[in-house]
Amino acid sequence: MSCRNNKKPYRVAIITASDKGARGERTDASGALIEDMCQAQGMSVVSKVILPDNAQQLRQEMMRIADTGLADLILTTGGTGLSPTDCTPEATLAVADRIVPGIPEAMRFFSLQTTKKAMLSRAAAVVRKQTLIINLPGSVRGVRENLSVIIDELPHALGILTNADTECGQP
Repeated sequence: MSCRNNKKPYRVAIITASDKGARGERTDASGALIEDMCQAQGMSVVSKVILPDNAQQLRQEMMRIADTGLADLILTTGGTGLSPTDCTPEATLAVADRIVPGIPEAMRFFSLQTTKKAMLSRAAAVVRKQTLIINLPGSVRGVRENLSVIIDELPHALGILTNADTECGQP
């Protein structure tokens, strides 16, 4: 199924939260997987950045993308666990106009079928202006599992959010 409205592909921004990635000490395999999965669905990746686990920097980047209308969807990876430096959900909730609890609930439910560690995820999903922001885990496996659960429903959500006349966002 292709994720397009009648005018153009949905635009995706990817934000990786990783201290080691931001310092160049780790390859961003999770961000690359998100890019591959979104492009396979017909989405256009318009921005991809690696930032340290810093709530202020994460908030600023999410606000920049949403407030300028750069992307319809922001997918973050990393910073959703219990480590003292994990701050992606807090940064996400701080920029929210509205919360979308069903998305992380669905991701956790699906992941719990495979590992009980899924209950430790603090991922959030929110709307800021006309941009949907979703937190994904930092691991490649976690990204693959979680994004596969929601990716087919994203065109419908983005169609509603952006008031687009969608090809695949019909109920």
